[in-house]
Amino acid sequence: MSRIPTPATIAAAPAAAQPLLEAVKKQLGSAPNLFRITATSPAALEGYLSLNGALAKGALDAATRERIALAVAEVNGCRYCLAAHTYLGKNVAKLADAEIAANRNGRSSDPKADAAVSFARKVTLDRGAVTDADFARVRGAGYSDAEIVEIVAHVALNTLTNYINEVFGTEVDFPAVPVSQAA
Repeated sequence: MSRIPTPATIAAAPAAAQPLLEAVKKQLGSAPNLFRITATSPAALEGYLSLNGALAKGALDAATRERIALAVAEVNGCRYCLAAHTYLGKNVAKLADAEIAANRNGRSSDPKADAAVSFARKVTLDRGAVTDADFARVRGAGYSDAEIVEIVAHVALNTLTNYINEVFGTEVDFPAVPVSQAA
């Protein structure tokens, strides 16, 4: 049970959030609980959707974005985001189960993606206080400065949703997965 009411429908959400939720529904086929609970503050929902939309147009592909989301959710122990990004990783980014498990541990079977996911995990664990060696590793894997900025932005975006879900106890509406190693 969430700590605040989750609008049961788009029509039950604040009026300013309803068009945003309709756009989410059009894109995803539904308005999952994360979006509806965030809609309690239309400004927060708009901010989240704006950053998410802008980053979706960035240089990182969908698979890398999902890998980062899985690593960050695992570090932050977010049940909702682990479930959602496991589902999206499998069904949208077409990641194999073994890859999803590796991503949750801050790793990847793909060497370039491994550097991004490892870096994202380190940023999350160390609250941004990465070392020169951490930075050199991600750059050495072929990531540009702009792509490294996007990795950090994805960490921030996913930390936002992790915290919203954990603070408010958002009811998981994706197939549940266990949190295995929350930091």
